[in-house]
Amino acid sequence: MQLKTFRHLWGITSPFEEVFPAIKKAGYDGVEFKGVKVAHDNAFKKLMTEYDFEFISQIHTYGETVDEHIASFKELIEISLPLNPILLNSQSGKDSWGKDQKNEFVERALAYEKEMGIPVAHEIHRGRITYNPWDTRDLLLAYNDLKLCCDFSHWVCVCERIIDSEIDIIQLCANHCIHLHSRVGYEQGPQVPDPRAPEYARHLAAHEKWWDIIWQAQREKQFKTSTLTPEFGPPDYHHTLPFTREPVSDLWEICNWMNDRQKERFTQFIN
Repeated sequence: MQLKTFRHLWGITSPFEEVFPAIKKAGYDGVEFKGVKVAHDNAFKKLMTEYDFEFISQIHTYGETVDEHIASFKELIEISLPLNPILLNSQSGKDSWGKDQKNEFVERALAYEKEMGIPVAHEIHRGRITYNPWDTRDLLLAYNDLKLCCDFSHWVCVCERIIDSEIDIIQLCANHCIHLHSRVGYEQGPQVPDPRAPEYARHLAAHEKWWDIIWQAQREKQFKTSTLTPEFGPPDYHHTLPFTREPVSDLWEICNWMNDRQKERFTQFIN
C-alpha cells in the first residue's frame, strides 16, 4: 500500500502558477479543491497536466430538502467530471434532518455514485449528516457501501472531548474510510492553532492513533493506495490575534509539517 498526499487549495490566494511549483517541491501528489471553482479554468487544467497532479474534487451540497441536496450533489459532481477526479469528497446533507431524511439522502447518493462509477467519500463534518459519531454509526450500519472521508477533528469539537470513548465507532469508520483529512481538533474547535505546540501534544497523539486504525483497516482490505490531505484551513479556522487578525502560526509550514510527518509515519504500513 502506498500513500498519496494532496494539498488543499482552500485559503490559497496566490496565483496557481506560483503555488503549484511549491506544492510539487513539497512532495504532494496532487491537489484537493472545489471542482466547481476550476472546472472551466483551462489554465488550471494545463497546470495539473504540467505538474502531473491528481485531483480530488470537494463538493458541498446545499438546500433545505433532500431533493434539493441530491440535485446539488449530482450537479456539482457533473461539473467536476472534466477534471478527472480520482474521488469526490462530499460534505453532505444537513445535521438537522431526521433519520428518514438522512437515510433517503444516502440511498439516493449511493445509487448515483454507482451509476457514475467514481467513488464518493462523505466527509465527517459539522453541520452535515455525519456531524456526530452516533448518527454516523447508524448510517454505516445501515449502508455497507457508504464511504467516508474521515476528519475526526470535527467530532472532537462537537463532543468537546477526545473521542477515545467512541473507539468502536472509530473502527467502524476506518472500515468505510477511503480518504483522510489529517487535521487536529481540540475540545473547543476543529483546528488547533499549531499541532507542533507541546500544549496540543495529546490531541495530536489521539488523532494519529485514530489515523493508524484507518491505515491498518485499509491494509487489511488490501488497498493499493491510501490518500491524505493535511487540511488545515485559513482564518477563521486558523487562529489570529485580536484586532490585527495576524495569524498566530504559518499555515503553509503547518500543512507541510503534517504532510511530511504522516508520510514518515505511514512507512510502517507499506507492504
